[in-house]
Amino acid sequence: MKQVAKDLLSIKAVTLSPEEPFTWASGIKSPIYCDNRLTISYPEVRKRIAKGIADIIREKYPETEVIAGTATAGIPHAAWIAEELNLPMIYVRSKPKDHGRGKQIEGVLAEGQKVVLIDDLLSTGGSVLKAVDAAKNEGADVLGVCGIFSYQLSKLDDNFKAYNLSYAT
Repeated sequence: MKQVAKDLLSIKAVTLSPEEPFTWASGIKSPIYCDNRLTISYPEVRKRIAKGIADIIREKYPETEVIAGTATAGIPHAAWIAEELNLPMIYVRSKPKDHGRGKQIEGVLAEGQKVVLIDDLLSTGGSVLKAVDAAKNEGADVLGVCGIFSYQLSKLDDNFKAYNLSYAT
């Protein structure tokens, strides 16, 4: 995954702005921002990301039965990782749709299936842990969470400890 860090720098996904900090989804203001959505435009980069995360899943969560992407940034990476692992894929919205069948989870998820969630970035874990809740509410056995990048905040560790759940980037 060291190459992925180099890739993120080379495609200018990492931006520094100490004078005008970025506001993250969590509300935290930071002088650094990693825009992993850029990776979808670089086939070689996204292949390395998919292979790297697939390798982590093979090692840490070998009993995985389903890969779940978080909407929206986790969806393409979850698809490529699921392809690499030859596993089914689902995705989880932040909230149920207000039309159609009103689903929060798209794809086929059977009661008790072992799931690893994929998000592009982990800061405090707030967004992805909502997806964990949604998957568990549908009967999934969530094994862990994987992402491309983490800011390694203590808040992330605290939130995952509260869920008794592991993560890897």
